[in-house]
Amino acid sequence: MTQLDGVIKPKTKRSKRFLESRAPKLTEDVKTAMIMKGGNTSQTITQALKDLYSLRKPHAVVYKKKNITRPFEDSTSLEFFSKKTDCSLFLFGSHNKKRPNNLIFGRLFDFHVLDMIELGIEKFVSLSEIKASKCPEGTKPMLVFAGEPFDTVNEHKRLKSLLLEFFRGPSVSAVRLAGLEHVLHFTALDGKIFMRSYRCLLKKSGCRTPRIELEEIGPSFDFILRRTHLASDDLYRLAHKQPKALKPKKMKNTSHDAFGTKFGRVHMQKQDLSKLHTRKMKGLTKRKRKVLTEEQDAQAPKVAKIEN
Repeated sequence: MTQLDGVIKPKTKRSKRFLESRAPKLTEDVKTAMIMKGGNTSQTITQALKDLYSLRKPHAVVYKKKNITRPFEDSTSLEFFSKKTDCSLFLFGSHNKKRPNNLIFGRLFDFHVLDMIELGIEKFVSLSEIKASKCPEGTKPMLVFAGEPFDTVNEHKRLKSLLLEFFRGPSVSAVRLAGLEHVLHFTALDGKIFMRSYRCLLKKSGCRTPRIELEEIGPSFDFILRRTHLASDDLYRLAHKQPKALKPKKMKNTSHDAFGTKFGRVHMQKQDLSKLHTRKMKGLTKRKRKVLTEEQDAQAPKVAKIEN
């Protein structure tokens, strides 16, 4: 590839395909996350990164080597690896005396860090410690958020948005009932965030709708919120801006209720029911003729007969 006046021009078909894959699209590809660990890590962080990678598969890239970097102080290395692997999400794990068992969730916009939120692990139960059958790899999870801070506190709002983007997986048009088998539950309570993972079990209920039971499969985390690096409101709106081609066209006199049912209002002219064509029946026609004949006879002038 050659670069002239800031525009990269491909020399081969392979480089052309590569540039086309990185070019802007109306419908974005599934976001990929890169998972890496810092210079100092603990056994808890190593196992936590493995478990979170198993939840994110196959849309994740793992860096096994240690990266001596501090994202809150210098994020150039994260931006470099993001551009190299075309990843817009990242998870960074580190451990030190001041901040033990540390996880940093973040996302990038235009290969620059947009949001970063640091969470400390206070309690952790790995996938291998919970003896239960697991969900298949690549299962799209259902995400549940409980707690008032997720709706009122700005930092928790951004954390909710970040976790949604990290765990939701690819967008699908339809989901079968049997495919709804994985639940990720996040609870914000007393300054902590509790993350639990469940498997949905469909039991017989005696009717058409099955009875649902939740079985914990791991991993299980108790997080505490630490440092945050949030984008400004203008940059945040710019990152979420959609092209006009994807915006739904507005239709007049239409509305939707809370369940998504579409209602429409139709404007019509006043109808003249006297000119309405209806089905004609012989019995009614004969009776109508008889009535009309009697009325005509009653209204006709009477002429006296003259006898000779």
